[in-house]
Amino acid sequence: MTYTASDSKRPMLRSLFRGLLRRCPSCGIGKSFKGYVKVADSCSNCGEALGHIRADDIPPYFTILIVGHIVVPSILYLEQTAPPEFWVHMAVWPALTLLLTLIFLPRVKGVVVNLLWALRIRGDET
Repeated sequence: MTYTASDSKRPMLRSLFRGLLRRCPSCGIGKSFKGYVKVADSCSNCGEALGHIRADDIPPYFTILIVGHIVVPSILYLEQTAPPEFWVHMAVWPALTLLLTLIFLPRVKGVVVNLLWALRIRGDET
């Protein structure tokens, strides 16, 4: 009997780490996205099917959670230690929030997609 990548074991930690790098959960070489957050139909290196995996609202939820836990304590700490002018708050925090969101979202989605792959959870069943 011949085993394929879909038949073999799928180590979760390795898949999660590859998700942070936005790499294929199977081989770790090919890209799992064909755009900013659009999941590729299959890996360009090993051909593992990825297009059926649907992460839906999980990545934005966790991105908001992570960014919020970075930005809000930072705002409170700065306000308690050295309160700046209001315009400084309005210039720094929205820009930092946007930047962190843009950095974290594709990585969080990579982790979620690779986790779903490792757990063999498909999104194309109705």
